[in-house]
Amino acid sequence: MESSIAILVLLLVSLHIHNIHTAEIDIISALQFLKEQDTLVSPGGTFELGFFRPGVSENKYLGIWYKKIPVKTVVWVANRNAPLTVASLGVLKIVRPGNLVLVNGTDGITIWSSNTTSSGNAVAKLDDMGNLVVIDEDQKHIIWQSFDYPTDTLLSGMKLGRDLLTGREWHLSSWKSSEDPAPGEFTFSVDTNGYPQNILKLGDTIKFRSGPWTGVWFSGASTSNQHPIFTYNMVINETMLVYTYNLVNNSVVSRLTLNSSGELQRSVWVEDSKIWLLTLRLGNTVCDPYNICGAYGTCTIVNQQRCSCLNETKFVPRNQESWEKADWSGGCVRRTPLDCKNGTDGFIKYSNVKWPDTHSSRFNKSMSLKECEAVCLKNCTCMAYANINLTGDGRGCLLWFNDLNDVRVVTEGNGGQDIFIRMASSELEAVTQPVFKNRRTNNKFILLAVIVGLFFIGLSSTLFWYASRKRHYAQPIVDRELFQIYESQKEHMELPLFSFSIVSQSTASFSLSNKLGEGGFGIVYKGVLEGKEIAVKRLSMTSKQGLDEFKNEVICISKLQHRNLVKLLGCSIEGDEKLLIYEYMPNKSLDMLLFDKTQSKVLDWTKRFHIIEGIARGLLYLHQDSRLRIIHRDLKASNILLDLDMNPKISDFGIARSFGGNETQANTERVVGTYGYMSPEYALDGLFSTKSDVFSYGVLVLEIVSGNRNRGFVHTKHDNNLIGHAWRMHDEGRSMELTDSTLDEPSDPSKVLRSIEVGLLCVQESPEDRPDMSSVVRMLSGEGALQKPKKPAFFTERNLPAGSDYSSSATNYPTSSTSGLTVTHVGAR
Repeated sequence: MESSIAILVLLLVSLHIHNIHTAEIDIISALQFLKEQDTLVSPGGTFELGFFRPGVSENKYLGIWYKKIPVKTVVWVANRNAPLTVASLGVLKIVRPGNLVLVNGTDGITIWSSNTTSSGNAVAKLDDMGNLVVIDEDQKHIIWQSFDYPTDTLLSGMKLGRDLLTGREWHLSSWKSSEDPAPGEFTFSVDTNGYPQNILKLGDTIKFRSGPWTGVWFSGASTSNQHPIFTYNMVINETMLVYTYNLVNNSVVSRLTLNSSGELQRSVWVEDSKIWLLTLRLGNTVCDPYNICGAYGTCTIVNQQRCSCLNETKFVPRNQESWEKADWSGGCVRRTPLDCKNGTDGFIKYSNVKWPDTHSSRFNKSMSLKECEAVCLKNCTCMAYANINLTGDGRGCLLWFNDLNDVRVVTEGNGGQDIFIRMASSELEAVTQPVFKNRRTNNKFILLAVIVGLFFIGLSSTLFWYASRKRHYAQPIVDRELFQIYESQKEHMELPLFSFSIVSQSTASFSLSNKLGEGGFGIVYKGVLEGKEIAVKRLSMTSKQGLDEFKNEVICISKLQHRNLVKLLGCSIEGDEKLLIYEYMPNKSLDMLLFDKTQSKVLDWTKRFHIIEGIARGLLYLHQDSRLRIIHRDLKASNILLDLDMNPKISDFGIARSFGGNETQANTERVVGTYGYMSPEYALDGLFSTKSDVFSYGVLVLEIVSGNRNRGFVHTKHDNNLIGHAWRMHDEGRSMELTDSTLDEPSDPSKVLRSIEVGLLCVQESPEDRPDMSSVVRMLSGEGALQKPKKPAFFTERNLPAGSDYSSSATNYPTSSTSGLTVTHVGAR
């Protein structure tokens, strides 16, 4: 009897444990964890966060879903690429100093982390917008939020686009499948290369493109999609290009989702029917595929022939035979070629048009439509213009360059806008609607006249094409030495040679709006070449130094391949033009961020140490691991470029020198470089070696730690420059006082102290006392004990002779800022 009662009690206890109610918590802190049987619930009970298994998958994920909707609808996943297995136990907690981590409770391994730090107590909460936030309770500000890391769902208040200051991008990425939330092949993002537009991509291929923002809605989008329950906004300024939508009524539950099949769907929850009602689907009609009809072609659903030329009286298929076989990829061309050279071109207005692809466009928000026309008319590569702001006073200019792709004529009142397309003077009768009728006639005389006319048009087109080709490609190569250098090196360096016209088109004819920076040898422009963002250095035609720099860059950098060196993609040497084409660095140069007290906050200590290490690895490659030993000779903050992930890349090899065999140093009578970074033996005696680069690196390290330039820095209590100040702080045991005052207290002070000591070891007066870069890399990684640095060489500029200033330009791309002086002109103190 007693044994039966005991068994019954055990069964009841077992049932109680199995059916235990999930614990609902409202906060995660250093003391309160989220375990697998718990959920974190938003204050109004709209959303909850917890662990789930998608479909029949055995893998477990941490995600956010709607709490009150019976159909579990996940809107965000943390560990998309690192699922928990059945045997593991997930725990979400805050670890000091302010990092939200998901760990496997069985072995303590971190599965996912917010990678954040906090100066005070940090807690995690879920708000009623569906946003998981980590808050510094002492500072009262958000240090991390899930809205900054969208998965496949865009909720009200979330952003799509790019922060132009930090490089942060917000985009959607599909799940791999309904049972695997790992990032799939499809992405939906804002293309910020030209005037912003939304694009749906499969890998690197554009599948669908919304028209650009018109100030009210997206060009070409049906007004039936403009639901009154939403408000839409596009922020376009110097710091941000961002699209958002918000719900007018918060009681409405709606989401925008990119599914694993590549369809973008908007759904609204209908409580009475307990279903998600599909209100919008993009990417599934016959005319949705990107640029299906080619340049100047337009797609229509109602016609049996899907594609037509934009206006069949003024445009003809590029390949008539392919067109008749329903291969429209070649698109259309103007029946009458343009004649920009003689200034007779004009524009025809087309109405009810979904604006073309704006990837290679430019815009000006303050320009009038008349001013817009004048600017476009002066540029032979400008093919169309439009007014980008349909509200307010109508100011705003959008310019298209090269062929107009992915154009579509829509029915009146269905989201189309006006566009003014460049045409030859003979075609300039007024047009307000595209023409699509196929005209037939039995009149043999008219038919003969048309044939004769087409013959002469074709002849003139051929002559025009031949003349333009001859104009672009028959230019003599003025500097034969450059061509011989290229020919002798091309097999080894695999450096493409581009025509001037192609590179010019990529930069919108070297438009000032595309200017990235300027140095002593020329201007650097942003461009888009073969679908890839580039930076083009256009060397000055009058600079002999520019010619020398070109040769140096082609010979040196084209042979170098390292993740911490900027990559040279190609060059152009037609006529008097000398162009160098580099990979584009979205975060520009280190000095642009480091020495700006507002933007320098982007560079927290973790990023700064990452940059210090990356530069060291790049220099080690130049000095030791490359085929030739390269001495850079102009290492400085403005010659360190930062990619999207803040990885540093050494640039500007215009005055670099290469050594072969056992060469380790050389002497020059012409000192070139930048004061504040030059080693004493180089500045005074013209002697340079790998150790002169090491000195420059040491200065750079001290600048990165302190946020101050070496040159121009004078402490209020003494006359020492930054190097002298750093030595004084180190000698007095106060090195931590050197750190940038705008930074939060570093989580690992030992790395700061190590960086300062390495910097001081590198700026010692004698080259023999300075470490080589292999030792620097080891010291930064914590290997071995650090030597005690000797008193460094101190430099100020007050005794420098007039006119001896070496330019320290804020150029954002490889444009040397050097001047040359004989060593007898150099003064040092």
